[in-house]
This record gives sequence, C-alpha cells and structure tokens, in this order.
Amino acid sequence: MNVSGLQHLHSIMKPAQTNSLQTKPHEGQDAFKDMLNKAIKDVNKAQVESASMTERFVRGENVELHDVMIASQKASISLQTTVEVRNKVIEAYQEIMRMQV
Repeated sequence: MNVSGLQHLHSIMKPAQTNSLQTKPHEGQDAFKDMLNKAIKDVNKAQVESASMTERFVRGENVELHDVMIASQKASISLQTTVEVRNKVIEAYQEIMRMQV
C-alpha cells in the first residue's frame, strides 16, 4: 500500500499545529476529503492490478506466479487496512456522539 497519503496527511497537520488561525475549517475538510479519495483510489488500483495479473496468468501469458501472488497480497493488505481505518473512524464517531456536552 502506498503510504504517500499518510505523508500528505502529516504535511497537512504540520502547518495547523504551528498556527491554527491560518487554516480555515473548509480547507482542512477539503484536504482530508482529497486524501481519503486518493487512498481509496490507490486501494482500487491495487485490486484492479491484482485481478489483471491473475487473469493474464490464467490465460498463460508471460507472468510469473510470484508476481501474481505479491500483487494479490498487496491488494489484500491494502483492503484490510482500509477496512480497519474505516472501523476506527466509525468507532471514534460513535464515541463522540456518546459524549455529553
């Protein structure tokens, strides 16, 4: 899984920590939305690449088995990571909703 999205998130958060008055809420929301969209597209790309390599291997094209297995594992791990992040976000949201104001 490409971790450039996490590095991008770090670069977004760093300016907000130095001077929070400069960052507008909608800018943070847009940056977060863009980061999530990129991460989901990366997961989809890994899934499509894995399926394509598997299909080419089954057809007998010149694709090494270990390359097919590596692509499959990358796609699987990226999907599992995405699901776990989603679960944590939902859990955090539910915890916030339970807070008394």
